[in-house]
Amino acid sequence: MVSARSLELFFIDGRPDGMLTAEVFNWTGHVLKTPRTQIKQALSRPESGFTGVYILLGEDNGEPRAYIGESEDIGNRLRDHVIKKDWWNEAVLITSAADNLHKAHVKYLESRLVELARIAGVTPLENGNTPPRSSLSEAARANMESFLETLMIVLPAIRVDMFVSKARERSVQKNQPLSDIGIEFRLSVPKYGAVGSCYVESGEIIVQSGSIANAYWVHPQRPNYGKIHKSLVERGILLVDGQNAVFTQDFAFSSLSAAASVLIGRETGGRTAWKLKSDGRTYAQWEKDQLKDPSA
Repeated sequence: MVSARSLELFFIDGRPDGMLTAEVFNWTGHVLKTPRTQIKQALSRPESGFTGVYILLGEDNGEPRAYIGESEDIGNRLRDHVIKKDWWNEAVLITSAADNLHKAHVKYLESRLVELARIAGVTPLENGNTPPRSSLSEAARANMESFLETLMIVLPAIRVDMFVSKARERSVQKNQPLSDIGIEFRLSVPKYGAVGSCYVESGEIIVQSGSIANAYWVHPQRPNYGKIHKSLVERGILLVDGQNAVFTQDFAFSSLSAAASVLIGRETGGRTAWKLKSDGRTYAQWEKDQLKDPSA
């Protein structure tokens, strides 16, 4: 069972898109996120001289890109990246509030963050090979894993989601009906070869493994969901077979429309495309029925 946590965000200049810090009660870590346009101010802060890891975020030729590094003086390393790397537009500095991380700690954290980013497969890394983990005692490794566990709560909260995998392992027996773990909806659009099912669990829209999608994105004027489709094909989550592509594992989408659009291959309104397996109501009608006052 996941314990509730309290995250404190401090917007340094009062703007949601400016510099901010993030801390969690009873966690030794400290996170500073800054746009590149405020890098001078960020480097004047004391934590920029601490030992830690950092993440550069940006785009290259319209595609997301990231770089993960470590340093015993993050500020000096970032000054070098300002000169040598043009593509990044945000930096995230991860240190400890008391500056008690040392070189072996941050080498370990760097290696683990690169591993986690590559497993998630959300954002391509400029890093070459995954750096080797430093040699730490068993107790120190446990401490760093605990540090990472909390960091994985903090980063998505400040819109750094490159470590969050949307692939889902089913937490039930293989032959257990979907209706036992979530409310199941179906989609069928023969024109595009799309036949799939999804279930709603813990607020997520999860398309089931084995669902069949259009192998191609056929709506060039609406490319946003097309990028998701392309990414899933490249990562092997959608396995192309002729005109169709099969989901090789359960995958969580942020919305019903994203899920429906990826299956069909063009932008689609998900609230009407997905229909309840049990009685054929659209998601929109089912949602409306859930909100009816039973006493009315």
